Amino acid sequence: MNKHWAHEAIFYHIYPLGFCGAPEKNDFTKPAVNRLDKIYDWVNHLKYLGINALYLGPLFESGEHGYDTADYFKVDRRLGTNESLAQLIRTLHENGIRVILDGVFHHVGRDFWAFRDVLEHGEKSPYCDWFTGLSFDGSSPYGDPFQYEAWNGHYSLVKLNLHHPEVKEHIFQAVQFWKDEFDIDGLRLDVAEDIDIDFLKALSSFRDQMKPDFWLMGEVIHGDYRQWTNEDTLDATTNYEVYKGLYSSHVDANYFEIAHSLKRQFDDPGMYKGLPLYNFADNHDVDRVASTLTDQRHLYPLYTLLFSIPGVPSLYYGSEWGWEGKKVNGNDHPLRPDIELGRAEQISPHPDLAQTIHKLAQLRKTSSALRHGNYKQVHVTHEQLAFLRQSDDETILVIVNAAAEEVSVDIKLPELKGRRLVDLLNPEQSVEFNANTTQINLYPYWGRIMKVA
Repeated sequence: MNKHWAHEAIFYHIYPLGFCGAPEKNDFTKPAVNRLDKIYDWVNHLKYLGINALYLGPLFESGEHGYDTADYFKVDRRLGTNESLAQLIRTLHENGIRVILDGVFHHVGRDFWAFRDVLEHGEKSPYCDWFTGLSFDGSSPYGDPFQYEAWNGHYSLVKLNLHHPEVKEHIFQAVQFWKDEFDIDGLRLDVAEDIDIDFLKALSSFRDQMKPDFWLMGEVIHGDYRQWTNEDTLDATTNYEVYKGLYSSHVDANYFEIAHSLKRQFDDPGMYKGLPLYNFADNHDVDRVASTLTDQRHLYPLYTLLFSIPGVPSLYYGSEWGWEGKKVNGNDHPLRPDIELGRAEQISPHPDLAQTIHKLAQLRKTSSALRHGNYKQVHVTHEQLAFLRQSDDETILVIVNAAAEEVSVDIKLPELKGRRLVDLLNPEQSVEFNANTTQINLYPYWGRIMKVA
């Protein structure tokens, strides 16, 4: 696949309804409040972190959490107006930050205008065929005089019939509108693994005519990512396999897990070589990584890995300070807090973490090997992992140490004999490869990113 701007991206992910402190429910009567304007205060912080792309969503009119869409053509009044979003994106673009939004096309909410028409007019509604499995042979769990399919058993989320030409046209018109009105750079497709593959192919074809570098990234948890990421469908998917390996390899003192995933995905022959898969340590749907780790000092080797492995790294808002959050009885609200920038910096559980991420992002942005290079596993034990990233003009050796003590590892790289490795992460340190195997010292809970001089 051709190189895409996403290969250069470092994402920041904001869940706007939580981040902006919006009311939990939308009564569809109150005037719009420009809560999205809060993001202006964060622009310099994003730039300091090295962020050049923002995943912002969902943010179109909805009843509650944003994934129960009511209107694809209107920004949620709890967040602002179409005009305020357009101005915000212009400002982000002026600061070198691309923007992708959530495309929630698998389902809509019960307040979606076409579903409301079915509720009002029943079988006489012209929109009955817009929804999968809609039948007047029974009743729904809400007591409606009809049945319909829902997403994952949640009947507040009504499954769209994406085979219906009018539904497809409506969605494509919305995508065109978002591109024209807001100048967005792409979409993250919600529950892409449940969306009909022919619809994804049609969306990709539509994108090619509209804006060829418009990034289509799908939420996929299970399966072979190539089923969705290829020339005919999407540009990338979420990399949930690496997400899981990043935290559990530290919790279990078992780097063999993440090493296996990275080798399978990116080493020769590599299932996903060249694909800009979306890598992350946490997001709005899973417990924050600081809460998942049993030793939060592992945040430092974990983020060193996130920023040095193949793919597109993404940082969830607040996690740059080690912000904690766990689901409570299935409630996602603790994962999606209202965070004030100044206060977050003051009470940060890990005040040095943001500075570390700043450094890691800068190294990635200046290294062709870290952004585009091949991956080759070099060394793995329970608590140490080493790999090479190699591009045409650069070779980088990455080593991480999850142990609580300083250790020495023997790195066997005969091809580097006689070369010097300069440590970019720990300035003024270097290692001479005077033999086929060289011993390299590692600080506890830390890593080395070493460039072959």
